Amino acid sequence: MNQPAPIRNEIPDIQSSADTRHIPIDKVGIKDIRHPVVVSDRSGREQHTVANFNMYVNLPDKYKGTHMSRFVEILNDHEYEITVQSFKRMIEEMTELLNAESGNIEMTFPYFVNKTAPVSGVTSLMDYEVSFIGQIQDHRPEVLVKVLVPVTSLCPCSKKISDYGAHNQRSHITACVRTTDFIWIEELIDIIEKVASCELYGLLKRPDEKYVTERAYDNPKFVEDIVRDVAVKFNEDDRIAAYSVESENFESIHNHSAYAMLSFDKEKDNKDK
Repeated sequence: MNQPAPIRNEIPDIQSSADTRHIPIDKVGIKDIRHPVVVSDRSGREQHTVANFNMYVNLPDKYKGTHMSRFVEILNDHEYEITVQSFKRMIEEMTELLNAESGNIEMTFPYFVNKTAPVSGVTSLMDYEVSFIGQIQDHRPEVLVKVLVPVTSLCPCSKKISDYGAHNQRSHITACVRTTDFIWIEELIDIIEKVASCELYGLLKRPDEKYVTERAYDNPKFVEDIVRDVAVKFNEDDRIAAYSVESENFESIHNHSAYAMLSFDKEKDNKDK
């Protein structure tokens, strides 16, 4: 009679086995995993959206691999509302669970704002790309908030040299900030939209179209003007400790984009003085 195969009491943990090459890895983890999240907005409502996550930890030279399934476990344990503070806790839990010294989580999601047209008053939703970018090093978590805001820009040079009209284009202004106090995502969007030639709307009637066309014409901006004007506003806000600002104009008369970027760390600047 055939005897049944013996039942194994333990399943080998290959990832935790020793690696003889003795080469540490800076980042190992999972990319492009989508997961539902809940985000509160300034109006007091909750937005149920879907975020794209990248999650990494460092891997010491003595280990063969990390436990990839634990990244997904962490996401499933965080189905409550996502805030900067809860995001920090997620990073701390990830490094603790995976016995890592450093870790990174990037979360990107669409964020919707209900906007009112400037003349007719009709309302519509505008979507913005928002990211939380977190890292932990030496048990110190840090979270950056990144927003991508589409706007209209009108070329000052074109307006100056033309007998009539001026070329304009859609532009993307991207700001990434580190804060010392709470700030709404909508507040960052407001600051950025106000420095553009004109902001965008999801729905416009003819009187609104007339307004935004003339508003842009009266407010021409180079990409250099845009990043400097955003920087001025961020410098005036004590809640913002450091930032980077990018502006990309998708040119309407060229087959390339115009681009500018600047960054500034207020805390580092104060220490250097």
